[in-house]
Formats: sequence, structure tokens, C-alpha cells
Amino acid sequence: MCGIVGYLGNKEAYPVLLKGLHRLEYRGYDSSGIALLSDSGELNIYKSKGKVSQLEELTTGKDISGTAGIAHTRWATHGEPNTENAHPHYSNSGSLALIHNGIIENYAVLKASLIEKGYVFSSDTDTEVLVQLIDYIKTSGNHSLYEAVQLALGRVIGAYAIAVIDQDSPDQIVIARKSSPLVIGIGENEYFFASDASPIVEYTNQVIYLNDDEIAVIDRNEKLKITDLKNVEKTPEVIKLELSISQLERGNYPHFMLKEIFEQPQTIADCMKGRVNLEGTNVVLSGVIDNRERFLNARRIIIVACGTSWHSGLIGEHLIENLCSIPVEVEYASEFRYRNPVIYPDDVVIAISQSGETADTLAAIELSREKGAFIYGICNVVGSSIARASHSGSYIHVGPEIGVASTKAFTGQVTVLTMLALTLAKEKGTLVQEDLTKMIRTFQKIPQQMIRILQKSGDIQEMAKIFTYARNFIYLGRGYSYPSALEGALKLKEISYIHAEGYPAAEMKHGPIALIDIEMPVVVIATNTKIYDKVISNIQEVKARCGKIIAIVSEGDEEVKKLADYYIEIPKTLECFGPLLAAIPLQLLAYHIAVNKGRDVDQPRNLAKSVTVE
Repeated sequence: MCGIVGYLGNKEAYPVLLKGLHRLEYRGYDSSGIALLSDSGELNIYKSKGKVSQLEELTTGKDISGTAGIAHTRWATHGEPNTENAHPHYSNSGSLALIHNGIIENYAVLKASLIEKGYVFSSDTDTEVLVQLIDYIKTSGNHSLYEAVQLALGRVIGAYAIAVIDQDSPDQIVIARKSSPLVIGIGENEYFFASDASPIVEYTNQVIYLNDDEIAVIDRNEKLKITDLKNVEKTPEVIKLELSISQLERGNYPHFMLKEIFEQPQTIADCMKGRVNLEGTNVVLSGVIDNRERFLNARRIIIVACGTSWHSGLIGEHLIENLCSIPVEVEYASEFRYRNPVIYPDDVVIAISQSGETADTLAAIELSREKGAFIYGICNVVGSSIARASHSGSYIHVGPEIGVASTKAFTGQVTVLTMLALTLAKEKGTLVQEDLTKMIRTFQKIPQQMIRILQKSGDIQEMAKIFTYARNFIYLGRGYSYPSALEGALKLKEISYIHAEGYPAAEMKHGPIALIDIEMPVVVIATNTKIYDKVISNIQEVKARCGKIIAIVSEGDEEVKKLADYYIEIPKTLECFGPLLAAIPLQLLAYHIAVNKGRDVDQPRNLAKSVTVE
């Protein structure tokens, strides 16, 4: 959701910024722009609705000189997607340009005050209010750029990651963050900064993550200076990036999403590495072991997440309750903070987010910490806000996920939750060693079983042609498979724009069955489980009303095959590991349908990869 990239150094800024914008396209956006301090001292601003490629066309033949600049991809919040609302925004004086991720909640009050002072606005955005406010403070009080930014942010309510460039200070860029990520890359006599590390990794692996309420002054002639809003200087921690350029490239795949689907056998193996011993007798998740007493004495576990991460949390609920006998509640993070939840000091709150920057989940963490709960973060991005806001946690180690619709992050989250449940079950004594060993050794087979499913991608592609023009889908599952049904429906919605809903199979007859007819495809996860016979009954209910059944079945299952119109076989495994295998055909089905419809599967409309606003 929105992307920031900036450069100050000894090389031409435009190529660095443009490549950075392309790296950030995966986050989701509807317009882009760039501001450069040219060799002649002019502040040149170019922006365009649409793709970054359209910005490239706009800048052809224009003055793109300069060794300092900022650039942005915008995901609309205030004001429709158009050139006027695109970033960077500039001050009435023409000397300042600013880019911004986040939302300024009190922008209307600030805007009214600035209009009274004679400021004129050319956009509908909250961001333009901030650049005009900084300009007013700077000019009326004869302040430096840093001082003006600091004072302006003291009057702002909301979330922000900003970068400000000043024609009057060509050797300096000021950046700041609150509840929206910013990372600084340190090169030789040059600095890079961005919303995440993807635009930086090509140039340096030395980075600093800004914390909330921190301002950094990046100066060509001075040492990097970081302070808080009260002007207290901070000593930054330099971190080495564990990220390679190859992870950010598509390779021979037509889309990042397909690449990431096919990466899952390896990413799941990477997630297990160092945590599951080779003998298959033990699982050690250090975040649990190091906080053993907090987990063993937990009154309950609350899982907070959004979207796909919420679905993984539902699977985690089944795992932890079944294996550890600890009550678990799964909450939408976006609703959690607004209903005055009852949180006890002996609760454990597990916060799940791929990016580690999800604003709603961060807000839920903040509330839970205030109530004294122990926070365990599960995320993918090292050094992210959730990782730093948690008391402990686990990374899923699946590598950067570029496709907006989550695939390998989902299975990575489920893998970590599985290891958490197994570790806790052993510590709590709810699993004897014999049963634990059996489960772990079955768990270790998952990556190889995923490879077998991926070999059927061509068959699923052919099946997808039949359903390309369907208008609606229903997904059904029971037990562990119900969250898989929700996730399968979400994947189809996200990338094909076909309406799809997931339901517990038994709930179908309490309303959704009214939708069943010959034109309704129904995806049923019908693997061998303890309620297999019940699922068979649900399939028969659909068949009796002429619905078209696409069944996900266990290998060797002949009964469901006879009932289904179409089926996809997956290897047999324990019921609790079923969602890891079922995810693959559901992802492939959605992907192939979306491709057949000509959709942009990596950057579906209206969606953002990292949702950093509420």
C-alpha cells in the first residue's frame, strides 16, 4: 500500500528512483510520481495516473538530472486516482516536495487553518495539507527544514512515513515515520531510503529501520542524524540485510504469483530448517521455549490478524486447542481494538502478518500490551514493526512475497503455527513422545507431497478453462478444511474478481443452499478426515440441486470421485496438516482462472500488499 523510495548521493538519482518504483509495484498502487533537484537547482516534479511505465513515458525528454530525489507509488485513500492527487505534493512556494504513506486524520482542521492563511490547494489529499503546513512553519518562523518537519509532525494526528525535499537545501532530505515503515540504506557517500528493503538491496545490505516518532536528516555533507519529535538524538542500529536480488525477480515464470506457488516446497522446508530435527523426533521453536512459562500459564491464546493471515490463525486455533488443550480465540485485528476487548495479563496474543506492518494488527498489539498481555509475533519481514513491537516471535522465512495475493506466506504461517502447537504440546505434556514423533515425521513429508501436487498444475489449468466465465463460486470445508475453504474463496476473489464465498459445509443448508443451481460451481475440500461421511452428505445435497462439484480429495478416494464432476487428488496426510496440501490446488485453480480472464494476477485492482492504513 503506497511505496516510498528516495536517494541522495553521488550518482544520478532518476535511474535509482525509477528502478525502485518498479520494485515497489507489488505493493499495489494507482499512480506514481517523482521529484528531482536538478543540476541547475530546479525542483522538477513529474507524476502520472496509472502504471510506473506511464511515468517513464511522461519523463521522456524532460530534465531528469540531479543526484537527490524522492519518488512514490500511491494507493488512493483521500481523493480519486488522478494526476493531481498523485505524489509528490508541493508547496505553494514551489520550494518543497513531499511524499507520504499513511493517513493524516486531522487534515481537515489543518487545511481550514491554512486556507485562512492564504494557502491554495490543488488536490483532494490529506498529504498536500502536510507539505503546506511544513512550508508555513518554515517560512513564517524562519526555521530549517528539519525544524519545520519536526514542528509540523507535532501537530499531526495519524500515521505517516514521509520524505521531504527542499529546493533551498539541495544537499538534504528529511524523512520521518509513525505507524508506517521506512528503512534507510547506507552506501559509500550515498543514502537510499524506502518503504521496504526491495529497492535498496541492489545497492547495499547495510540498513537502519526507523522507529515510530523518529526523524532522520539525510545530508550529503553530514553524518546521518536521527532524533525523536522532542529532539532527543537516537543511536541507530545498523542491520545486515538477508535478501538477494534473485528473490525479487520472476525468473522464467510468467507471474510472481505462480513462481511463489511453486516455491512452497522449498519455503516450507526452509521454515522447518533448524526447528525440526532430521530424525523427526523433536520440534524446537525458540520463541516458545524461551517463554515457556508464559505459554504454559496462559489463561488463553488470542490470535489477531487480517485477511489471509486471519485464515491461518483459524487453522492455528484448531491446532493449539486440539494438541495443547489451551482455549484459543481468533479475532479480526481491525475489529479487536474497537470493541473494548477483555484482555488479561496472563493472556498470550499471537499477532500474524506477512509484512509485519499491518496497521490494524499493530494497533491490536499496542492495545494488548497496554493490558499486560504477552505478544508473540509471526511475520515474514525481518526488522518489521510487528517484529519489534512483540515480546517474542517467529519469522516464517519464506523470502519476499511479491504477488499481492498471498500464497507462500500463508503456508509459511500455517507451518509456524503447526510447529508452535507441537512445541507447546511437548512442553505441556499433552502429546506423548510416540505420538509426537509420528506427527513430526508426517509433517516432514509435506514439502515432497507439495511437489507431487504441483506436477498437476497443467491438469488444473485445463479444468480452469471450464470455469473461467463463472460468476459465483462456493467453497465448502469442515474442521481444519473450513479455513482452507475461506482462503480458497479469497484467492479467487482477489485475482479473478469472481464473487466467491467460503462456508463450513454443514452451514450450507442454513441459507447458502438457496444459491445452488446448475450454474453454481462448488469447491469441496473432501479429504479423509474424521467427519468424512458428513462431507459426503454435504456433497450429495449439492448434487441433488444440480450444483457442479469440484472436489479436493485424498489419493485413492473413489467414493468422492464418483460424486464429483471434477476432482483434484492430493497425497494423504494427517488431518491437521491437510490445509498445507489443500492450499496448493486452491491457489492454482484461482491463478489459472484469473489468467484465463486476462487479469493482472500479481497486482489485482484496488488491493495492496502491505496495508499500512486502517
